[in-house]
Amino acid sequence: MTSKQVPQPERDEIRVEAVLQALGEPVRLTIVRALADAPAGISCGELELPVTASTRAHHLKILREAGVVSTHVEGTRRISTLRRDDLEALYPGLLTGVLSAKQ
Repeated sequence: MTSKQVPQPERDEIRVEAVLQALGEPVRLTIVRALADAPAGISCGELELPVTASTRAHHLKILREAGVVSTHVEGTRRISTLRRDDLEALYPGLLTGVLSAKQ
C-alpha cells in the first residue's frame, strides 16, 4: 500500500510561535502526549478525546500546520506522528519540557 504525505511545513518553515500556540490548547496537548507514546503514529480515529470527530480532525490540522505533527494517508486512514526530531533540532528541550509538565 502506498502512502501519501499531507501538506505540512518543512523543518526550516516551523516557527516557535506557531508551535507554542498549537501546544497551548489542552486537547492538542493530549494528542501530542498520545503521539509521544506511539512512535509509529496513530490514526485520527484511534485517539480517544472528549470532542467530535470533526473537532479532532481540526486539532490535528492545527498541529500539522504548526509543524508539531506529520500526517500521511494510508488508504482511508490519516496517520499522524510527532515531529520529535524536527522540533528537537529547532528548539532543543522544548518538547521534552512540554511532555514532562504536569497534566
